[in-house]
Amino acid sequence: MTKVTVVGLSDVGRSPRFQYHCISLAQEGFRVNVIGYKGAKPKKQLTGDPNVSISYLPTVPEFNKYLPRLLAYFFKVLWQSLTLLWALVLKRRSDFVFVQTPPAIPVFAVVWFYSVLVRAKFVIDWHNYAYSIMALTLGKQSVLVKMSYWFECYFGRKAHGNICVTKAMSLDLMTRWAIVSKVLYDRAPEEFHRTTIEERHLLFTRLSQRYPILGGTLHSTAFTKMEEGRPVLRSDRPALLVSSTSWTEDEDFNILLSALVNYDKCDKEDLPKIICIITGRGPLKEYYIGIIQATKWTKVSIITPWLEEDDYPLLLGSADLGVSLHTSSSGLDLPMKVVDMFGCGLAVLAHDFNCVNELVRNGQNGLIFKDAPQLSGQLIDWFANFPDGPRRYDFSKAIAAFGGLRWHQNWVQ
Repeated sequence: MTKVTVVGLSDVGRSPRFQYHCISLAQEGFRVNVIGYKGAKPKKQLTGDPNVSISYLPTVPEFNKYLPRLLAYFFKVLWQSLTLLWALVLKRRSDFVFVQTPPAIPVFAVVWFYSVLVRAKFVIDWHNYAYSIMALTLGKQSVLVKMSYWFECYFGRKAHGNICVTKAMSLDLMTRWAIVSKVLYDRAPEEFHRTTIEERHLLFTRLSQRYPILGGTLHSTAFTKMEEGRPVLRSDRPALLVSSTSWTEDEDFNILLSALVNYDKCDKEDLPKIICIITGRGPLKEYYIGIIQATKWTKVSIITPWLEEDDYPLLLGSADLGVSLHTSSSGLDLPMKVVDMFGCGLAVLAHDFNCVNELVRNGQNGLIFKDAPQLSGQLIDWFANFPDGPRRYDFSKAIAAFGGLRWHQNWVQ
């Protein structure tokens, strides 16, 4: 049996594309060893497959608490290099070593060195550029950013094969570093689908125990109620808006926040109340929660839960509209959250950036916005006469066509 090691210096459970690769490899008969960091619970298809084993790396000590930035980064890289190399050496020899980037330092160098030692094939899946993410906080002129740029170029060229997420990135890899790559677009797996009313009722009944705003009176929720022994949608239900964010600098949450404030102040009588559910974890989450709580709302309510793996696709499949704030540090990758939303038959309002039209085509399968006023206008137009009034847009056919191709089918092709 061909053995493949899949490496990512990130939380395995919070890396969907990383996990999808592993699941597809196992389904196609490969013996898969996963190396990454422990955090969120991985998908059941991963942990329950006998062809998959997971090796967790030891957590990196917080060197930055005790050392200057540059010195702390040096020791972090040294720690990751030694622990990753040790994990690679301890397992059975691999025929292929598959790396998802970012991050790139030091994983490219370590995996290349190991591949040379055991004569394995080294493959990179370019999800974004690591140097471009570092530049968000350190600036383009930072020594570390320039080092990362050189590192990705030098070791990226040593890979035997390269995959990337967009045509724009494939072209950039070729023109920037002379790296030939094949485009593998993200697609949602089968668990992402439009939910039934029964699924919605059970979901919101369960979530309302932690988030009372989703609940209703006895045997009802904010969105559903029981009639003649079965759940039905309430005619007076609020609109459900969803967004998933990493709460980082490359997703400007101020845009959505300002748009919702504008919506809240709008005096049109045909607008419903909105419950906005924003999922995800990240460094800026607590900062924005403070702003949300300090704002006086009349039409809008916002909650920021971290959902269980099984509840996330159910939430997307129950929503009325999705919003993506992703802009990409490189301008060359696409937001997987939009792919998930399309997989659930959900229309999306997406922030404009360089290659977003490879996924969201304005006026065909979604809408593009550039700023908060444009987004608030789209929200007002979309939810006018909700839930039963005439709709200005209908993207259901285009979204259904996109959702017809699922991850594994696309991966095999």
